[in-house]
Amino acid sequence: MTVSVFLELVEIKAKIASIWPFLLGMIFVQANFHHLNWGVSLLFFVAMVLFNMAVDINDNYQDYTKAGNQAAEWKKHTNIIGVHHLAVTRIFVLMASLASVAGVIGLYLVWRTGWPLLAMGVFCFLVGYLYAGGPKPLSGTPTGEFFAGFTMGYMIMLITVYLNLYQTTAFTIGLLARVLLASGIAVMAIAALLLANNICDADEDLSLDRKTIVYYLGKQRALWLFASFYVIGYLSLVVSVALGDLPKWSLLALLSIPVIARNVRGLFRVQVKKETFILAVRSLGILALVTVVAELLGLWLG
Repeated sequence: MTVSVFLELVEIKAKIASIWPFLLGMIFVQANFHHLNWGVSLLFFVAMVLFNMAVDINDNYQDYTKAGNQAAEWKKHTNIIGVHHLAVTRIFVLMASLASVAGVIGLYLVWRTGWPLLAMGVFCFLVGYLYAGGPKPLSGTPTGEFFAGFTMGYMIMLITVYLNLYQTTAFTIGLLARVLLASGIAVMAIAALLLANNICDADEDLSLDRKTIVYYLGKQRALWLFASFYVIGYLSLVVSVALGDLPKWSLLALLSIPVIARNVRGLFRVQVKKETFILAVRSLGILALVTVVAELLGLWLG
């Protein structure tokens, strides 16, 4: 396996969806509590990236192994395992190895920081596997967008916040809601990315017996839901700033609205994977960049 194939297998371009909430969590803690635990945070970052790679490998592995004979052409020409003639057994070993290393680091962090991390970690591991694995993968149900957005956008940020506050009394039930609001723009952008993918793959999903939310809503309603995700994300950012949980400079992220709106209109016009799905990917990248830069400016300028 070449480096380029490995990076494609682990979907390296999508790693921004997990790195972004981690950075938001670090900024949130610094802005509100002025206290960062760099050691455990960096260990979590490594475990998070490794596990995210394992999850993306598992997605490709499960799709390939579960596809029936009627999907032979899809396996050969679309799935990365078939396209590059990768050995299925080696793919499984690679996936299990990455997940195991992430798990060992996670257990060490649980030993260092306490049982709340174990509960959050087990939830993330279960969603990571069940998204494509199990008898009824979440990715083929109407709940895929919710679990992906919630787990990556919120849970990663929440774990980051916990690891930096576990030695204090600041990690409370009320804080969970504050973090949810502050992570809202990431949650919604990630959910929108998955929804855009499902909109573009609507016909293919049906042939593979996947009934995503697009199947139940239809493409037009799904497109409006896609657009509403961004609206909710921006609103959560504004409310979080109004409550004082994010620096006022975070509102500079609103300058991205015209670009995001243009990308949304592009998907409304054409729903073809190779042509317009990239617009949702770009929107995620833009929002990640502008929110992190704006919030860092807020920390710096006060």
